[in-house]
Amino acid sequence: MAAFDAIYKKYSGRLYGFVFRYVKGEADTEEIVQEVFVKIWQNRNNINIYSSFESFLFTIAHNATVNLLKKRATELKYVEHVKSLQHINTSYELADEIHFNELLDKYQNLLNELSPRQKEIFQLSREEGLSHKEIAEKLGISANTVKNHLVTTLSFLKERLDNGLIVSGLFISLFL
Repeated sequence: MAAFDAIYKKYSGRLYGFVFRYVKGEADTEEIVQEVFVKIWQNRNNINIYSSFESFLFTIAHNATVNLLKKRATELKYVEHVKSLQHINTSYELADEIHFNELLDKYQNLLNELSPRQKEIFQLSREEGLSHKEIAEKLGISANTVKNHLVTTLSFLKERLDNGLIVSGLFISLFL
């Protein structure tokens, strides 16, 4: 243990300077220096006393530094990749929102073409979520009349909103 302390005191400052030149961060440098001394301690029985200890020590430091730099480069590439995906998704979301707003405007214009009674029944059903019976009671008409108005209105909207699958999906989500 005393020998390890002596080695630490002798080499830790030089190792710190060596590693810091490459990683440029105090926390990373300290972590690597600690890692080097942990490896020295763990492999203390396997150290060749006839080879250069200093060379062995700096080789471990160099390898640990390179590994950290590779790890950071990989992390940076990953972060850039995720950012690029987010940018692509944002542009699609913007296009989808613009398209949705156009469809919503068309839908509002079509609602304004309905008779006042059809529009009222449709809004009570789809926007307020009332059942046919509740609408009939509220307006003083039969549930069958409510059903007929809704069938007519949905047929009208379906004919006018004929823009392919996207509109079908919107139609299903909004009206059914």
